[in-house]
Amino acid sequence: MATTQTDTGRSNQKRRTRTALVEAARELIASGGEVTMPAIARAALVSEATAYRYFPDLPSLISEALAGAWPPPAEALAPVADSADPAERVAFACEYLLRGVLLRQGAVRAVIAATVTRPETATARPGVRFGLIDHALAPLAETLGATDPEAFAQLKRDLAVVVSAEALFTLTDLCGLGPDDAVASAVRTAATLTEAAVRAIAKG
Repeated sequence: MATTQTDTGRSNQKRRTRTALVEAARELIASGGEVTMPAIARAALVSEATAYRYFPDLPSLISEALAGAWPPPAEALAPVADSADPAERVAFACEYLLRGVLLRQGAVRAVIAATVTRPETATARPGVRFGLIDHALAPLAETLGATDPEAFAQLKRDLAVVVSAEALFTLTDLCGLGPDDAVASAVRTAATLTEAAVRAIAKG
């Protein structure tokens, strides 16, 4: 009986520690500040070594902290649900994603930095853009997607470059644009790419 009680106590303590780490990560992400494992560990009142016993790397902790933070694509794109214009839908999806990135900038930058230096951790990235792009391009699925699958796939790849945190940070950090101008630039580019695909269909 004593052993069982001890094991239960340890299990409860582990659960509390894991929960504390995830909650600390969420609060740090919400603050908009830099998100690091030492900062999360301090906020959770544990050592950094302890944090790494629960999460092998920062991306995996951030991924769990952000679980459920992004709604499903259909819910996110509900305001343009009745639109059959792929360019309008893509523009909305692009702005939606990039505004969300700005709100979670510290976490997103931390994950990008970690996955650049350790590509094997890339699977821990949420990949929100892909679901949004797929849903936004639904009107093209039965036209371009059916007549020229490779062109449709290429459009998705092109949009994945633009509808992305990396594009946003390039525009803000390297091009010197403010957040609003950076978002507008990316949205304009995403819509232009989509419009070009629609024109190609029309020329048929």
